[in-house]
Amino acid sequence: MSRGTAPLESEVMKIAYLDCASGISGDMMLGALVDAGVELSALQQGIDSLDLPSCRLVANEVTKRLFRATQVTVEHEPEHAHRHLSDIVALIEGSKLTPRQQDLAKQIFTRLGEAEAKVHGTTIEKVHFHEVGAVDSIADIVGTAIGLDLLGVERLHASAVPTGRGTIEIAHGRCSVPAPATVELLTGIPLAASEVEAELTTPTGAAILATMVDQFGPLPNMTIRRTGIGSGQRDLEEQANVLRLLVGDATEATDQDASAEVFMLQTNLDDTTGELVGYCTEQLFTAGALDVTSQAIQMKKNRPGILLTVICESAELDTMRDILIRETSTLGIRYWSVARHTLRRQVHEVSTPWGPVAGTVAWRGEHQITFSPEYESCRAVAQAENLSLSRVYEAAQAAFDSDRIK
Repeated sequence: MSRGTAPLESEVMKIAYLDCASGISGDMMLGALVDAGVELSALQQGIDSLDLPSCRLVANEVTKRLFRATQVTVEHEPEHAHRHLSDIVALIEGSKLTPRQQDLAKQIFTRLGEAEAKVHGTTIEKVHFHEVGAVDSIADIVGTAIGLDLLGVERLHASAVPTGRGTIEIAHGRCSVPAPATVELLTGIPLAASEVEAELTTPTGAAILATMVDQFGPLPNMTIRRTGIGSGQRDLEEQANVLRLLVGDATEATDQDASAEVFMLQTNLDDTTGELVGYCTEQLFTAGALDVTSQAIQMKKNRPGILLTVICESAELDTMRDILIRETSTLGIRYWSVARHTLRRQVHEVSTPWGPVAGTVAWRGEHQITFSPEYESCRAVAQAENLSLSRVYEAAQAAFDSDRIK
């Protein structure tokens, strides 16, 4: 959660993980934060400074499908105000929240405003917040900003998120789940399939994810120090309607494989020249692709073709898709989330008789460390010294001393 300046209690980075098996909403997030140890009174004190009409947080221990959780309810006087973003920003800036808490809250509301503006074809200044401008949603978002700040979370991770299915009634009438603003906010974020006939992820929950989460995927390398389970208001037949929050210290990757969720894109090309494929590959790598490969394939009517495969992180999915459409003749792209296992590795440099050569060290077991010289570095030395590339590779490998690696 690299937004604003986080408090540092030690040199160890404090991280948190959101397990969104039943989606996420503002009240679920508040419940998880309180359950993880954030004092309800601290949240209440911050929300009181917003000068909202008699807004009170109430926390209760509940059971969801035999799982204990904390449920936080926002109680307030009835109101019919439709606030603009500027109105909410004024409330936040006039409060007694810390600068970081204000910054986090404003970032979430700004992200919401951008989504609402796009959905309704207007500007962010003219957006009327309906449900998310109500007192309870303001309390949810501001309370989330306060809670994450008080926990000292510096980086936030989250699982893929289910949205649910069916229809819901909003201020603009009945619509399908996920709601339009939720769809906009979750663009580029990995989703999880769900058969639950309910709105599992609300616009407020989606805005928290879209704004605060640094990386989506499986549980990161961490030592768990505390956990919190927040309850949604609804009881689901299929599963416990809860959000799990795990808070702890980041740990370095061990000799075991590190896991991460990435996206794979593929397209079949039968009328794109090799030059265009080569240029497209360069553009994909420049834009942040983790890997790009091409493979000769046999297509229908016995036409030879090319299978172009791209691997990228979730944040780059839209960019990769746009490049493929722009730079090739494709009429369609397949993409899906995949699990990726990578070895622990680090950049390393060795000294050869002709100068330094860069490469990568990898841990392949408890006592097995390998070194791979980097091609461009070897090529530069070979050209400068009028040597064969293989000789430079061999010298770099011979210069590597695994005992000097920590």
